[in-house]
Amino acid sequence: MDIRAVFAENLKKHRKAAGLSQEELANISDIERAYVSLLERRLNSPTIDMLAKLAHAIGIEPFELLLPTRKNRK
Repeated sequence: MDIRAVFAENLKKHRKAAGLSQEELANISDIERAYVSLLERRLNSPTIDMLAKLAHAIGIEPFELLLPTRKNRK
């Protein structure tokens, strides 16, 4: 699995675990909800600064969005 797919799956998983909708995450991160959707659907890649911003908004460390899990390891 490519890094974009790992990021997308982790973003969605951690966002939901934090109890946030895409819109809520976007508001906290000061970005467009559509951008969150593009990231989660693997249609866009975040900058390193955006990755950090999203992780902070969710309440996790940035590296956690890039760690492969059993499900997305290939």
